Amino acid sequence: MKFIQIRRTAAVLAAAGLAATTALMATQATAAPVDLSKVSAGSITSTLSKDASIPGTAWVTLPDGRIIVSYDDTVTGSKLNSLTGVTKQFGSRITLEKISGKLSKRIAGGDAIYGGQYRCSLGFNVRSGSTYYFLTAGHCGNIASTWYSNSGHTTTLGTTSGSSFPGNDYAIVKYASSFTNHPGTVDLYNGSSQDITSAANAFVGEAVKRSGSTTGVHSGSVTGTNATVNYAEGSVSGLIKTNVCAEGGDSGGSLFDGTKALGLTSGGSGNCSSGGTTFFQPVTEALSVYGVSVY
Repeated sequence: MKFIQIRRTAAVLAAAGLAATTALMATQATAAPVDLSKVSAGSITSTLSKDASIPGTAWVTLPDGRIIVSYDDTVTGSKLNSLTGVTKQFGSRITLEKISGKLSKRIAGGDAIYGGQYRCSLGFNVRSGSTYYFLTAGHCGNIASTWYSNSGHTTTLGTTSGSSFPGNDYAIVKYASSFTNHPGTVDLYNGSSQDITSAANAFVGEAVKRSGSTTGVHSGSVTGTNATVNYAEGSVSGLIKTNVCAEGGDSGGSLFDGTKALGLTSGGSGNCSSGGTTFFQPVTEALSVYGVSVY
């Protein structure tokens, strides 16, 4: 009798297991597939921010809703597997793009505005009433409190009043009272300058120029807005993506379209010999945060 009871118990357990399996299969069979075309771009980029903020990656949403996810030469092996593991769940909504070099801040030791052992580039001269400042990159503002116009640190430009990086990438430096030569122009590195009279938001397809202390002036176009870049030091979002090149020391430099100020050089990959991708902090955000204007 005991033997029969055991077999019976086993049969009951087996039947229960079968029922559970059948129920699971029934649940799976009735689950509706996800229509990726109806998933919002915001939802996709939120997932990327949560699960794929890997240094060396960046993404931008195009006007048609497609999302371009870029990765540099450092994203290989397990990092690349982690990235594709996230992106493949969104199918054709995401396009992977390999970019050459390494995504990095455009900062170097070397002319232009000097702070500590580094060189950056001045973005735009700005003012609030009769008080004058200049804007540059936040990752530049983080590294120095006093800025000079020469590598010997003998001519003081001013002191950092505010800086935001990562998250954003802008900083503001208040001019020293002893330094009064700060016109509202951008150096074109050909003996002339571009007068800046207003600030605007960049748009996809816009023809732009960038001015920086390492590579001078280079042209290109805006390929995306509201981009996110994952630097080794942290992520920055809301950036302008362009096909304009830049190199170390160009950080903080001006992105402009004629008389319109558009952005501050943040970082990118590639160089000005073979070409590259560069991201810019929108200048309008910095102007609003600090309560200043171009002139």
